[in-house]
Amino acid sequence: MLKHLFKAMRPRQWTKNGFVFFGLIFDKQLFLPEPFLRTLEGFFLFCLISSSVYLFNDIADIEADRRHPEKKHRPLASGELPVGVATAAAVILAVFALALGYLLEPWFAAAVAVYFVINLLYSRWLKHVPVLDVLIISAGFVLRVAGGVTLITVERFSPWLYVITVLFSLYLGFGKRRAEMSLLEKGAGSHRKVLDGYTIPLLDQYITIVSGMTIVTYSLYSFSAENLPENHSMMLTIPFVVYGIFRYLQLIQTGHAAGSPEEVALKDRPLQATVILWGLAVIAVFYLS
Repeated sequence: MLKHLFKAMRPRQWTKNGFVFFGLIFDKQLFLPEPFLRTLEGFFLFCLISSSVYLFNDIADIEADRRHPEKKHRPLASGELPVGVATAAAVILAVFALALGYLLEPWFAAAVAVYFVINLLYSRWLKHVPVLDVLIISAGFVLRVAGGVTLITVERFSPWLYVITVLFSLYLGFGKRRAEMSLLEKGAGSHRKVLDGYTIPLLDQYITIVSGMTIVTYSLYSFSAENLPENHSMMLTIPFVVYGIFRYLQLIQTGHAAGSPEEVALKDRPLQATVILWGLAVIAVFYLS
């Protein structure tokens, strides 16, 4: 039972919560013990609240998931995990995350609470509204970043990073919708109602817009944001961002990215190497230059 419950909590998707560390990294506090531990605690609490959301979402989607070629293997859809157990676990996880979040930092708890509420609304209604569904996903990433920022005393964090987070998460969201459309083909709407409001050409246009804007915005940040090294060495990280965006787009277009972005990132070696090299380059620029 615990094995199936843990699987339903989707630990692979906890990688999304790494956005909580953005404030710590880009404010040059990564190697300071107290801010690091506070941010690590925030990461853990976002893992709890996101798992609660995933459980509530799977409970709401249980019938649709049973008709899905891949989601039918999820613990709830397959019947391996009783609905009652999943519901109780979801409530307990949410209560713990909110209570411990408040003890850690009230403003952090507010970010967690907003994340929880909008995702419950998403699971119930908003995921059926085209475009708005992806905007809600994007808001979740921004709240992770904002939550991490509340846990430290900010000195160098740039608002540019919020804009980059919005655009990049929109890129991932529309990319995921396109992958779903390609996987499900003509039966897409019967599995996920919102897909009736999309077409692959339309999603390709959305992806083109937000991917281009992400690259341009990140490039502008790398040489115009305040508190960056005066030698503009941050611009050396641009190629990693460009390649990562192009690589994920390649996987979508060639049909190799049928799952969620975090699952693709855990399987694709070139994408993993790009993320690691980008992270090392950012750390080198901020902490060694």
